[in-house]
Amino acid sequence: MEISSPRPTVEVDMGTLSPNLAESIRRTISDNPVVLYMKGTRDAPQCGFSSRVVQILDGLLPEYLTVDVLSNAAVRDGIKQFSSWPTIPQLFVNGEFIGGADIVAALSESGELKEKLAGLSVAQTAKVTLSERARAELGAALEGAEECIRLDVSPKFEHDLAVGIPDPRDVIVNVGGLRISMPPGSVRRADGIHIDVMDTPDGPAFKIDNPNEPPRVKRLSPAELKQRMTRGDDLLLVDVRTPGERAIASIEGGRPLDAAMRAELERSARDRSIVVYCHHGVRSLNAAGELAAQGFRDVYNLVGGIDSWSLDVDPDLPRY
Repeated sequence: MEISSPRPTVEVDMGTLSPNLAESIRRTISDNPVVLYMKGTRDAPQCGFSSRVVQILDGLLPEYLTVDVLSNAAVRDGIKQFSSWPTIPQLFVNGEFIGGADIVAALSESGELKEKLAGLSVAQTAKVTLSERARAELGAALEGAEECIRLDVSPKFEHDLAVGIPDPRDVIVNVGGLRISMPPGSVRRADGIHIDVMDTPDGPAFKIDNPNEPPRVKRLSPAELKQRMTRGDDLLLVDVRTPGERAIASIEGGRPLDAAMRAELERSARDRSIVVYCHHGVRSLNAAGELAAQGFRDVYNLVGGIDSWSLDVDPDLPRY
C-alpha cells in the first residue's frame, strides 16, 4: 500500500555522512519494523513534536524502537543527513522513511498510518493484580454490567482509575472476574501493576505499585557526597541557587544551572550521574525531579543543601 501524503525519499549524502554511521542507521531501520528517531525516550519525550508522535504510535502499537538523538550528537546530525530531512522526530516503517511529526499526524488523522501499521500489530495484554481489599472496593464501584474499571497510565506514569463503559479501542483484561480496560497506549506501561488500598487521614485510598515507572530522585547526604567526591566518582554537581547565593558560598566543583548547563544536559547521556543542590534542599528537589522526568536515571538531591554541607562536611564554608 502506498501512503499518499507527500514525504521525501531517502537520498543519503555520503559526502557528509560517515560510512560507518550510515551503515549503523541503515541496519537499525532494516532490523526493526518501526523506528522513531526522537528527542528523549518513549517514556520521557523531550520535545512536544516527539511527544506527539509517541502518543500516536502508542495508540497503534504495543512495541516499537525509539532512538534518543539527544544522547548522541553524531546520530542526531547523521539521521538528518541520512533522510535528507532537517528536523526530529523521524519515523521509519519497514525501512521506509515516513516523515516528521506533521506528516505522521496527518497520516494518523486520515487513517493511512493505522493501515500501514496494521500488519505489525500484535495482541496486547497486561498483567494486573489486585489485593482482596482493592478487588472488593473496585467491584463495589460498578453500577451496571457494561461498566468496568478503566486504568490509564500516562507517559509520565500518572495513574488514573475510573468507572465507566470501555472505549471500543480499549484493551480489556479480566482480573478474577473484574474487567479492567485501558487505552492501547497504556498497556505496556501498565503491565505488572499491583493495586492495593491503604488507609490515610482522609480515608481509604488506592495504592498503585508500577514496576515500569522510571526511577525517581534519590537522596544523597553531604557525607555520602563527600565520600564519592573523594574517591573520584564521575559526578555532575549542579547548583540551582541564585548568583548572589553562589557568591557567598559554593561547593567546589558545583556548576550553575544556566543556559550552557541546560544545553550540555540536553546532549548528555541519560545514565549520567547528577547531584543537584541548593540552600536547604527544596529548590534542588524540584530541579532534580525535572531532570528525572527528562529521562535521567541517576539523579540525586543533596539532603539539606549547602547549609548541611557547611554543618557536616566543611565548617569553614560561610552559612547564610
